[in-house]
Amino acid sequence: MTIRSILHEMKSRSSRVVQDGSAVAAVDEASDGLSQSCWAHMPQELLREVLVRIEASESEWPPRKSVVACAGVCRSWRVLTKEIVKTPEVSGKLTFPISVKQPGPRDFLMQCFIRRNRSNQSYSLYLGLTNALTDDGKFLLAARKCRRPTCTDYIISLHADDMTKGSCSYVGKLRSNFLGTKFTVFDAQPPHAGARMTKSRSTRLVNLKQVSPKVPAGNYPVVHISYELNVLGNRGPRRMQCVMDTVPASAIEPGGVTPTPTEIFLSNIDFFPSLPFFRTKSNSSDSLQSGPVITQKDGALVLRNKAPRWHEQLQCWCLNFHGRVTVASVKNFQLVASRENGAAGPQHEKIILQFGKVGKDLFTMDYRYPISAFQAFAICLSSFDTKIACE
Repeated sequence: MTIRSILHEMKSRSSRVVQDGSAVAAVDEASDGLSQSCWAHMPQELLREVLVRIEASESEWPPRKSVVACAGVCRSWRVLTKEIVKTPEVSGKLTFPISVKQPGPRDFLMQCFIRRNRSNQSYSLYLGLTNALTDDGKFLLAARKCRRPTCTDYIISLHADDMTKGSCSYVGKLRSNFLGTKFTVFDAQPPHAGARMTKSRSTRLVNLKQVSPKVPAGNYPVVHISYELNVLGNRGPRRMQCVMDTVPASAIEPGGVTPTPTEIFLSNIDFFPSLPFFRTKSNSSDSLQSGPVITQKDGALVLRNKAPRWHEQLQCWCLNFHGRVTVASVKNFQLVASRENGAAGPQHEKIILQFGKVGKDLFTMDYRYPISAFQAFAICLSSFDTKIACE
């Protein structure tokens, strides 16, 4: 039997276990049935060869869903697939849902874009599939704006149709102050071992719906964003600063590392209960951290917007987005590591996150190590808020 025929048969069987972007009913029964099938007893050497070839050949979406399907065949396939599929930092690929919480590639910018829906104040993040600025993309995350009397919340979810804090797809939120000049990004799960949760009413509501107490769903601050007030009314773009609470300043140095989560823990045990790349039965602290915990001595990484230059002929502030931004906007920015993070060097010139407008409701978002797609998306959402005091 050829690998292509194996893959075709495997897809038909695994469709009962994994569907692209939606929950599956009766997962336990399907998994139990498949665990007794011929696929579960395939020799490890042959299984590894099959999975390695599939991983190497299906490198881009949408064909890459075959790799996700492999992990849904049975337990032995899942274990081996997790071993073969590398993190975005190493592979430059986003495969499983946990990929949006893991740092991006070191050597290049991961190209994504954001679509804004003004009617329901929602935002969708997509992975770019081509170099074109208008391709359909691969859906990654969605956010919905919720106005409150004293602040604004952006609820971030794995599913565009389920954006509530109590849902199993909830991954975090962005919260602003009253003026919209300061923001905090909260992760729904601890980003590393020893992370401290911020208590709030929303945290209590989430915990009420939680089934498994092993890993609490809550508010773990991971990024603090501040926009500088423009009290003198000076001309120029917004000035912003991002303190990456969970990323050490040493991460941008050669050989530097940052915590890398390996599992997404769901508050609802009925959602993908048999897929260990969503939930694990092992010690939770082992799966929460792969990298250092930030200490007071190390300090957190600080990102600042790259200073633009004034173009005399165009009479505007300019930044080189290398063709990824086509429309002038105060929302456009590029973030680099602050020179306060040690002696100035080439690492302080690398663009870690850039965001810019290409259409009425279309924006590009490109990010790289040491931040994740989730963190980058949340930072970009802060730019959508109106900031009269900063412009």
